[in-house]
Amino acid sequence: MGIFSRFADIVNSNISALLDKAEDPEKMVRLIIQEMEDTLVEVRSTSAKVLAEKKEAIRRIERAEAQVKDWAAKAELALSKDREDLAKAALMEKQKGADLVATLKKELVYIEEQIDRLKQEINQLQDKLNDARARQKTIIMRKQTASSRLDVKRQLDTGKIDEAMMKFEQYERRVETLEAEVEAHEMMQPKSLEDEFAALAAEEKINDELEQMKKKLKKKKD
Repeated sequence: MGIFSRFADIVNSNISALLDKAEDPEKMVRLIIQEMEDTLVEVRSTSAKVLAEKKEAIRRIERAEAQVKDWAAKAELALSKDREDLAKAALMEKQKGADLVATLKKELVYIEEQIDRLKQEINQLQDKLNDARARQKTIIMRKQTASSRLDVKRQLDTGKIDEAMMKFEQYERRVETLEAEVEAHEMMQPKSLEDEFAALAAEEKINDELEQMKKKLKKKKD
């Protein structure tokens, strides 16, 4: 496929439509950007060559115009010397030069049209390329988000999450059962001698505090 054919396909294509049809949008946008970049390099290289041709065409026109002037001067010189034959010959060469100048100028117009066309197409492709680059990160992010959501949906649909929660609740009930067994075991254990004395001391303290409160109430009544 030629440069301009491939270029036209890309410029005239709808990037969004291409991505919608793609199985892997992330891969597709990378390929589009790479193709655009490669085509842009080729078109710019072609543009540089055409610009060089324009410069060469201008030099040829200048040389041909200089020859036209030179033959005109020679014709005048020959005529001033009464050499009409030489004057006619010089004028014939002058006409050939003028015809060449006209042809070269037509070629220059064509070259300039090609340059204008290349500039327009390069601008179009650059706009497409900028658009694709700007959307590349968004496309990648959307794909990653969609993939993550799909993984969650698949986990939920297969019941693995519910199964995991049931296991968690079973483990939680087992721990609660163990804790209850520990409490029951502690309640069934006989109190130690230290525990009994501590209980007596605590009871005596409470009784003393109770007697003090009774005395205060009695004083208030009296």
